Amino acid sequence: MKIALAQTTTGIDPARNAADLVAAVHEAARGGAAMLFTPEMSGLLDSDRARAAASLVSEDEDGVLAAVRAAAAAAGIWVELGSLALRRADGKLANRSFVIDAEGRIRARYDKLHLFDVDLPTGERWRESAAYTAGETAVVADTPIGRLGLAICYDLRFAGLFAALSDAGATALSIPAAFTRPTGAAHWHILMRARAIESAAFVIAAAQTGEHADGRVTYGHSLVVDPWGEVLLDMGAAPGIGFAELDLGAVEAVRARVPVIAHRRAIPPVEIAP
Repeated sequence: MKIALAQTTTGIDPARNAADLVAAVHEAARGGAAMLFTPEMSGLLDSDRARAAASLVSEDEDGVLAAVRAAAAAAGIWVELGSLALRRADGKLANRSFVIDAEGRIRARYDKLHLFDVDLPTGERWRESAAYTAGETAVVADTPIGRLGLAICYDLRFAGLFAALSDAGATALSIPAAFTRPTGAAHWHILMRARAIESAAFVIAAAQTGEHADGRVTYGHSLVVDPWGEVLLDMGAAPGIGFAELDLGAVEAVRARVPVIAHRRAIPPVEIAP
């Protein structure tokens, strides 16, 4: 089964970003992909909250989502839209991922559970919780590549989420991201391979890359990792479309070889020795 990943340098103009995503949908379809995966914050990447405010609308009003749904239907391809910044009914913001089918219908939504609040040695300071509300539900969706577990960026560091997704039958995990360069260089490949190995599942991670209009710099290296932890695709630092072939039988073969899912046990309370 062939999939495609869009590695983008998303900017501050949602209309331009939407046009780029629509082009990616059609390029992926022409390349024979059954499903396209896009990065976190595919519709708008802008750390200037005052400037971004005018573009932050509800799901029903979002032009990027509408454009991608229409493109998916026109091209006849599924899309995992990595995430969009959307205004919730209560006025707060959600970092929300979508699974869109080949008829343009939304099959699943997932709001990012773990928010990125960190201070890096480089002086970068990120407080995602200052603008966004964390999700409350883990989500899987049935797709052409099997049951897909949904996660977003910083979720990568919380192994319990991926155990829950694979316990719910996920054989592939989508982890769209906008990783900083320092954390990407240190942890990106290691953690993506670890999530694939411990879940015996494919990991598909479409990423933002390069220098963005708002001044941030992201790591790139969109990845596809197989259930044995082998990297099938690493897109490096350049924006563009990448393709990977998934052997869907590999999940069953790896889980038979090392049955980590079957061997999972509920962890008992931790005893603190005197």
